[in-house]
Parts: sequence; structure tokens; C-alpha cells
Amino acid sequence: MSRDVYEYAAIRVVPRVERGELINAGVLLYCQPRGYLCARVELDASRLRALDPAADVERVGEALTAYELACGDDAGPLSAESLGGRFRWLTAPRSTIVQTGPVHAGLTADPEAELERLFDRLVRVSAGDERPRLT
Repeated sequence: MSRDVYEYAAIRVVPRVERGELINAGVLLYCQPRGYLCARVELDASRLRALDPAADVERVGEALTAYELACGDDAGPLSAESLGGRFRWLTAPRSTIVQTGPVHAGLTADPEAELERLFDRLVRVSAGDERPRLT
């Protein structure tokens, strides 16, 4: 099975941009050779509130959902753009509460499975992911 180049970026929530603290809340993955563009998001409200107790969780969730919608067939204003154009627009640097991190690349035979793997690694927090605290 052949592998193709893909690009991805973590979708981050930075509730107080001036502090620079963030949580990963999604992954955006683009594979041009396979015509694949997809975002997967999941907001951990308790982690967001730990960074900013006054954060508007509902509005942040709506902003995250916009990434998923921008990748779909009904992409609204982005529907005329190519998938690559959409990916570049979505990953353009911004100083907003919801933003993407740097773009990285890799090789995959299955972009959907790769998105799931990256989502598990970058977004989901499991009990095994906890790091010991420095005392």
C-alpha cells in the first residue's frame, strides 16, 4: 500500500491570548493526493475553565465547530476554495482564542486513521498521560 504526504495542525484554545496558555481541542488534517481535508474537535470544558474560569464554553465550542464545517461539502464562504486553499486559510496565523498551531507533515496510507491517531495523541487526555508533579 502506498503512502502519501499529509499535513496537519493542532487546533488550540487560548482563552487569554495575553497569557499564552492553551489546550489542544482538535486536529486539522489535509492530504492533497487523496483529496482529504477533515477536522476533528472535542472541547474539554473543565480544562478550559482551569485556564480561564470566565471562558464562554458555548462560544468556544461554536468556533471549534466552524473548523469541522469548513472542511465539509457545505463549507459556506469557503466552498469555492480548493481543499488546499481551505487548509491554508484555516491554518493561517491568528491572535484569537481559537487558532491552529504550526503545520507539520507526515506520510500515511490512511488519512482518516491518521487523523484519529493524531487526535488521540494530541487532544485526548487519559489517566496514563498524567505526568508526575515536580515538588
